[in-house]
Amino acid sequence: MITAEPATRPGPYQHYVYAYPHKTAYRPLPDRPPLRALWSAEPKDALSLYLHIPFCEVRCGFCNLFTRIGAPDGLTGAYLDALERQATAVRDALGRTDDVRFATAAFGGGTPTFLTAAELDRLCDIAEHRMGADLRAVPLSVEASPATATADRLTVLADRGTTRLSLGVQSFVDSEARAAVRPQRRADVEAALARVRDARIPVLNIDLIYGIDGQTEQTWLHSLDAALSWRPEELYLYPLYVRPLTGLDRRGPDGPHAVGDPAWDEQRLRLYRAGRDHLLAHGYTQQSMRMFRRADAPPQGADDYACQTDGMIGLGCGARSYTSDLHYSFDYAVGMHQIRGIIDDYVAGTLSDFAHAQVGYRMAPAEARRRHLLQSLLQAEGLRLDDYRARFGGAPADDFAPELERFADRGWLTDSDPTVLRLTPEGLAHSDAIGPELFSPAVRAAMAAYERK
Repeated sequence: MITAEPATRPGPYQHYVYAYPHKTAYRPLPDRPPLRALWSAEPKDALSLYLHIPFCEVRCGFCNLFTRIGAPDGLTGAYLDALERQATAVRDALGRTDDVRFATAAFGGGTPTFLTAAELDRLCDIAEHRMGADLRAVPLSVEASPATATADRLTVLADRGTTRLSLGVQSFVDSEARAAVRPQRRADVEAALARVRDARIPVLNIDLIYGIDGQTEQTWLHSLDAALSWRPEELYLYPLYVRPLTGLDRRGPDGPHAVGDPAWDEQRLRLYRAGRDHLLAHGYTQQSMRMFRRADAPPQGADDYACQTDGMIGLGCGARSYTSDLHYSFDYAVGMHQIRGIIDDYVAGTLSDFAHAQVGYRMAPAEARRRHLLQSLLQAEGLRLDDYRARFGGAPADDFAPELERFADRGWLTDSDPTVLRLTPEGLAHSDAIGPELFSPAVRAAMAAYERK
């Protein structure tokens, strides 16, 4: 174990880092670079494809994702029309050559299963016929909610090659679901899980949240045991956050706690450790702070959409795309009025509009190194030093000595294997503090200057 004098520790729950930089660092691109130029020199033999559906039946109180509640008549069809136009423009920009291959695919949101069964079929057609992704030959992950995981939708997804279905449950305790502003009954959740198992999709993931008002260690373990009764291949355990402009945030002084509340931090850490130990004792292996996989589960592709490599093709108004030099998307918002406007603009987009990048963040070489370190280190297996050296020509300590020394001072790094930079169990527990500490000054400044909307 690396040891040193203890340093001042930040609170454990600063920011959930699932992509770097965060979209609040993105800005309009004045030159609107053509996609054909952006992708011309990029490797295209192992691309990731992500399709974003920005609709949900309800907006959970903790949610700050890009999504709107419901859809007027005709909007989902018009959205799929725009998605098809975008796919046509993007596929043309990639070049119609035999070296374009997709290695993974995912449908996220929002709630992709907000779409009807027929619309889901069309979504798959767009991925296959417009983009050229063979959904039956690559890992395909789809997000769903209990209310929209209906038999007809699941049949379409299973028939089209879905290998992983992620169900947002959050809690099996009805009172906790209400406290998180997620109106659902356990009976409906159980019925949805039964339908997912009947569909025989190989991997079931269940999302759960800890830190909800009124939640105790007993009720947390009750939810975990309820989930374990379905023997899910994967479980994600998320700490609750109260983000600006979300439903929980709008409750004001009477709502749950905010970042930096010591009592709430301690509650969440206690529940995290209880949940982690419970899953490890039941045959699961820890992949990251949040992600646990059953030891005998079938292998999948990347554990998330924000992997260390570039080559991400995102379709839809909330999706990111990654080249080695530029991360780009469309405008970002959390407020309902602004989200609706962005969706309307997307639906009105033309082939010419979709042939250019509009909003993004240019990735300097130093940012690419930082991103690789950040997203590798937050995985339980850590960062292989020879991989870093092969990609960047040096060692992480050459580029990030102050940060790594701080982490070592806090007991968050282990030296048990000199070939790997890896977090200790306590380091993994503090992933949401480690990630933000690795943000560059430029990204911090851009995020701080972002005008919330």
